[in-house]
Amino acid sequence: MVNTRGELTIGLPPPAGAPPVEWIVGDGRVAYDSAVSAMIERATAIAAGKAREVVWLVEHPPLYTAGTSSRPEQLIEARFPVFNAGRGGQFTYHGPGQRVGYLMLDLKRRAPDVRRFVATVEEWIIRTLSAFNVRGERRDDRIGVWVRRPDKGEGFEDKIAAIGIRVQRWVTLHGFALNVEPDLSHFSGIVPCGVADRRYGVTSLADLGLTVTMAEVDMALRAAFKPLFGATTDAQAVASTENNSPRLRNAYSARVPSR
Repeated sequence: MVNTRGELTIGLPPPAGAPPVEWIVGDGRVAYDSAVSAMIERATAIAAGKAREVVWLVEHPPLYTAGTSSRPEQLIEARFPVFNAGRGGQFTYHGPGQRVGYLMLDLKRRAPDVRRFVATVEEWIIRTLSAFNVRGERRDDRIGVWVRRPDKGEGFEDKIAAIGIRVQRWVTLHGFALNVEPDLSHFSGIVPCGVADRRYGVTSLADLGLTVTMAEVDMALRAAFKPLFGATTDAQAVASTENNSPRLRNAYSARVPSR
């Protein structure tokens, strides 16, 4: 059954007078451990009132991450490097063709409600998918965004976006992973998000027959973000690769064109 979560308020607008959320699109494939270090550094600065909130969109080289609820048997084959993520949830995959969104938002100033935050992130992804005529849905027993697959059989559905978060001093870290055009065979090394039921698989926009660029996905994400979380402004990230350690730039005067 679809869970509308009617008991929760959807949306986390910023307090009056708050500056826009910085919007960063990373260059190249960002090393996972470096991304986590950068997130923690930025979240600490946000909690101290020394930095703006930020959304950071990246791609990673192929890897698996283990959440705080993961179990060893859910790692079927360590085909790629495995990282302890420190976020909630179980095992997930990151790799090229997947848009990963890291959210560093101050819930203390917006609303100190983690369930509301997760539901709003789900709604953000659902609205983004609707821009491509894809019906994403949430489930009451499975976090993330799901797509029904009647072509596979009755009751079959696939996850198109995973969500895993951590909260540090009421500032969020981590976020979502939206499958645009990743190699779906890479998910076979894990039990994705701990869901082993054969009716529930993994899909992507490409798997659904859609040819969508990452830039188009980014534009749809940004358009859907504003009504739920507030205005954004362009910011610049230090160019990063798998071998370089990225740091989010605190010089807010730096601006780059929207991507």
